[in-house]
Amino acid sequence: MKFENTNLENHVLNVNLLTEIMEELGFVLAGQWDYERVTYDYKFEQRNEIYYLRVQGFAVEGHVESSKGKIQLLTPLLGKYYYPHGVEYGEGENFPESIVDKSKELLKKAEEQISLVSKFIIL
Repeated sequence: MKFENTNLENHVLNVNLLTEIMEELGFVLAGQWDYERVTYDYKFEQRNEIYYLRVQGFAVEGHVESSKGKIQLLTPLLGKYYYPHGVEYGEGENFPESIVDKSKELLKKAEEQISLVSKFIIL
């Protein structure tokens, strides 16, 4: 499930600031990063099922591991985990309303924090 119109995809932010904001909201910098891409995951567990709210980005300047790296955010995704295959984001997936609502709340808070920081920092 894609979360369109969150305004997150309009932001470019220093990787260290972005990581700090996302971790304060409970996201984890997932192990799927490389020099050019970064992924922040928020894990939901409900009735023996696992869901992930995923915020991804890519380096537009520098590298992910660099303190000067700048990250362009992408459209956030919500996916369901299937063992052993991984996370599915397909339109055919059904997500509990409580998880969708919590995801929207987290994304709104992230956008507010990123917008606030962006006003005071010249990239």
